[in-house]
Amino acid sequence: MSPSGAEYIKQVKSQIDEIDPSAVSEVLGADGVVIIDVRESDEWDAGHIPGAKFVTRGHLESRIEGAAPNRSDRVILYCASGNRSALAARTLREELGYERVESMTGGYTLWKDRGYEVEVPRTFTPEQRQRYSRHFLLPEVGVEGQQKLLDAKVLLLGAGGLGSPTALYLAAAGVGTLGIVDDDVVDVSNLQRQVIHATSRVGVPKVDSAEQAINDLNPDVVVRKYETRLDATNIVDIIRDYDIVVDGVDNFPTRYLLNDATVRLKIPVVSAAILGFEGQLSVFAPYDGPCYRCLFRQPPPAELAPSCGANGVLGVLPGTMGLLQATEVVKLIIGAGDPLIGRLLIYDALDASTTELRVRRDPECPICSRAPDAITDDELGVFPDYEAFCAAAG
Repeated sequence: MSPSGAEYIKQVKSQIDEIDPSAVSEVLGADGVVIIDVRESDEWDAGHIPGAKFVTRGHLESRIEGAAPNRSDRVILYCASGNRSALAARTLREELGYERVESMTGGYTLWKDRGYEVEVPRTFTPEQRQRYSRHFLLPEVGVEGQQKLLDAKVLLLGAGGLGSPTALYLAAAGVGTLGIVDDDVVDVSNLQRQVIHATSRVGVPKVDSAEQAINDLNPDVVVRKYETRLDATNIVDIIRDYDIVVDGVDNFPTRYLLNDATVRLKIPVVSAAILGFEGQLSVFAPYDGPCYRCLFRQPPPAELAPSCGANGVLGVLPGTMGLLQATEVVKLIIGAGDPLIGRLLIYDALDASTTELRVRRDPECPICSRAPDAITDDELGVFPDYEAFCAAAG
């Protein structure tokens, strides 16, 4: 005769290690300890243990590695009462090779009854649950990552070739606030590569055209428009409230201005450049890696760095590089993967090859070699003449 449900659970619990909620509370946030919530999504939404990772019991085998990649870590599982987590603990230990697995006695119910801290996540609307459903399935994103995306503020410099695909995919991903800086209007010649615009919007300011496309794609996104040219008088006021800046500008004076301002404000920049059939990409995270000046202390002569307007660009190349920019932005927001900090990626579309160069911080860099606290408030908005600087270098 097979055992009853209660007897079977009792038998399972005798085969695993259990831990009291009081002991769990003492190791929250400790290195090498992973707390896993194996309940269903509606239970998670009602509240969970702070710092816990969400992997439903039904998806445990396929997704646990994303939440607990190191099988030697201490893994503590919990459910509502301790039964599902007991079954999950036995699966992790006996079938998936995890070495230190425990189930929390009494589950979330006992944790909450004892008055321990709980975290109640943002409630997603039914439409949002559908829209971001593929993100929720990814352990690296999930509910917590999607919340970070919706809370993020990203500034795009330019609504042109690079800014177009980046803006569309960041909007689709649910980045909550997108700022767009561009003082140009849509021209027919833009439409070969600037996919956020349309023939019907020729003559319309690019910031307005981009806003329409973004709103049509995802009404969750707030668009802030700056129909102006970025310069030394406005850059600090424009960029200071953003988490990340996406560099899609096409001239060296603005790039050096952007670098110096973002280093001072400690804002990471996802930077790309395109010409002909070649693109470059890197992430400049102040004080975590090199800045733009570490890589290019002096701008190249004009004849070695012509504009796309002078030499042309393959129409699909900005799409390739813009999507890579969007990917790096998402990684920075959710804290997943290895961003291109200290690395320069070079892409050649003609032979579909990539080259990666390592870039280190320059100890003599005129910008990032200074300690962050050495920059005074008076210096923050004072910048040299970058037009003269780049002209002298050429």
